[in-house]
Amino acid sequence: MATESSSFPRPIDTRQRFSALLAATALGVYLLLIIGATTSLTNAASACSTWPTCHAPADPLNQTELAIAWGHRLAAVVVGALVAATAVAAVFGDVSRRVRWTLVVAAALYIVQVGVGALTATVGPAAIVPGLHLTLGLVIFTAIVLALAWDLELATGEADDTIETPEPLEQAVASGEASAPDVRPLPDGRLARARLTAFAYFKMMKPRLMWLLCLVAAAGMALAAGPNLTISLIVATLGGGVLAIGASGTFNHVLERDVDQRMSRTADRPLATELIPVRNAMAFGLLLTAASLGVFLTINPLAAALGLAAIIFYSVVYTLVLKPNTVQNTVIGGAAGALPALIGWAAVTNEIGWPALALAGVIFLWTPAHFYNLALAYKDDYARGGFPMMPVVRGETETRKHIVYYIGATLVSTIALAWITDLGVIYAATVAVFGGIFLWAAIRLHFEQTEAAAFRSFHASNAFLGAVLVAVLVDALVI
Repeated sequence: MATESSSFPRPIDTRQRFSALLAATALGVYLLLIIGATTSLTNAASACSTWPTCHAPADPLNQTELAIAWGHRLAAVVVGALVAATAVAAVFGDVSRRVRWTLVVAAALYIVQVGVGALTATVGPAAIVPGLHLTLGLVIFTAIVLALAWDLELATGEADDTIETPEPLEQAVASGEASAPDVRPLPDGRLARARLTAFAYFKMMKPRLMWLLCLVAAAGMALAAGPNLTISLIVATLGGGVLAIGASGTFNHVLERDVDQRMSRTADRPLATELIPVRNAMAFGLLLTAASLGVFLTINPLAAALGLAAIIFYSVVYTLVLKPNTVQNTVIGGAAGALPALIGWAAVTNEIGWPALALAGVIFLWTPAHFYNLALAYKDDYARGGFPMMPVVRGETETRKHIVYYIGATLVSTIALAWITDLGVIYAATVAVFGGIFLWAAIRLHFEQTEAAAFRSFHASNAFLGAVLVAVLVDALVI
């Protein structure tokens, strides 16, 4: 990969430092957007009646709001310096034309945004088009993220790094290119065999997915009900959700049992090893589906309909149609993970509202940024299974670039969620910190390009979404 020194003005000097500066600028703009959203939601902007300094009016607001307003002004100065430094480095450095002009336009728009902010502070929000200040900020952030993705592609990418279909698992094991799956032999004792079989049924339900998807549904409920959320509704909604996830996972195991045998990561699954008969697995999946619908119907029909839609979408649309046939399988398949947000909201309100759609949008956009890391780590295995994952079809360079794209889109969606809901400082601080960690892990992945780096980025994405959902719960239920 091409990470050697490039021609950049001092003290940047190297392309890696320029990429680091560009990443810091993107994080700075994102943090400024979060602070700006918090300033608007808390009405802290009215604590300052002058510009560029901040003088409180005769009847000032509380000190917290004044501190938020000052924080916004000071952050704008620091971020402005970063934007200017990045644009100057791009103009005089060795970057592509589209990166250079994108950053120059972003710097020019930042100046315009500062003028809009000054006008808003001195004259009032009615003096300009509502939402113009935020819109400019989102455009600037998008431009810088695009420039970052393009620059990382140039700095670390290869022209063609797609992979050919590897040899079958049995031959790969024989040649030493893959390890044999750790398949546990059936025990002789009746009790031990029963325990192993019970664990196999539990494994078919994909329990690793349950905690995160239940957290999504819980966040949807919290946004809808706030502190008035009842224990009985929580138990019913999450109970129905666990059963629905179990049904979806079971059907996925049934439908992919032949493919699972060709992949070292999945060759030890219960149906791939024929530990559980297909007929029994199907009956188990149908039982879980019926139980899930029964629980959801005790809440309301809309929750039950959404639960059934989630099972059908993951089991049929994603597993049979999307996953084996299109490179966009992960992108479109993100709808399956987004549906619990709608289920949680519908369980409380018996309708679908904008906050639920905004939360679902965060999950939908996060899914590719999350799963592409796993696709990179297991690219050979997915190729062996015949799945057209992004690293297999378009290469690792393109996949890493799309991870940055979708991280940027995810971060924008978290800002939209903050504007639509009443989420406050805890949420803002959480998405800023963990969003920065997620983006930084993706940047390290570009330069390291190892399986360990892919897993690090994968775990950073898990931490990001988990922390954001917990922050939603805290802000909605406690604050």
